[in-house]
Amino acid sequence: MHSTAAFRYPRVLSIAGSDSGGGAGIQADLKTFSALGCYGMTAITALTAQNTLGVRSIHAVPLPHLADQIDAVIEDIGADAVKIGMLHSADTVRTVASALVRHRITKVVLDPVMVATSGAKLIDDQAIAVLVRELFPLATVVTPNLDEAALLVGRPLASEADMEAAARQLIAQGAPAMLLKGGHLAGDQVSDLLLARDGAPQWMRAPRIPTSNTHGTGCTLSSAIASHLALGADLGEAVARARDYVRGALEAGARVRTGAGSGPLNHGHAPQPMHLKPL
Repeated sequence: MHSTAAFRYPRVLSIAGSDSGGGAGIQADLKTFSALGCYGMTAITALTAQNTLGVRSIHAVPLPHLADQIDAVIEDIGADAVKIGMLHSADTVRTVASALVRHRITKVVLDPVMVATSGAKLIDDQAIAVLVRELFPLATVVTPNLDEAALLVGRPLASEADMEAAARQLIAQGAPAMLLKGGHLAGDQVSDLLLARDGAPQWMRAPRIPTSNTHGTGCTLSSAIASHLALGADLGEAVARARDYVRGALEAGARVRTGAGSGPLNHGHAPQPMHLKPL
């Protein structure tokens, strides 16, 4: 049945929560994978009831079923890269970490979803400690925003110097590389910092895009990085290309109204055909 096949798609698995409003979570991840020409798969950690105005409720997926989802797709289809999003409990973190080890996954983008746009904490202290201890060392890059990085290091971050100190501290705690997103700093410029354990700080600065449609920006960025890693880019290249994609999606969606709150990006602003890799 497979004898005529000569190609496969670049495969990216999202292990994350579901956003019923379609702007963030696995819905944003799948749109991003598709827009960048990759084949997307999901292992859902939690179901949320949410829209552009906020989260109404969260229903955790039973852990054996989460593990089954990961095993099912990787054993059959495989994965060139994995993006990890919302992990709400310590046991969820452990379940995902053991699956990454079990399947020898080497390209992992960890987006530590810890703080809602509203400022509400989405993860308990025990889960944070397990995340750092068990998942940081398995990640290719960790992509916290300013609030999440502040929660991880236990102090507010108010400047680029604060960001660099925090990134170095988190690398010392086991992450091979950090992409610390400075979008929450004040000012007309957005500064992101990519720091690898063995490299110099790489600052990426760009003018702030005026829009209230920013729901799912972090999910989209981490998924875009995972997509470019799956396509064969090195980390620096993957981050640069992912930032370009997100900025394009923000600009293209800036004047669109979707719901009454913080709307989504325009994930389909420049869709690519599915890439084909030789078998």
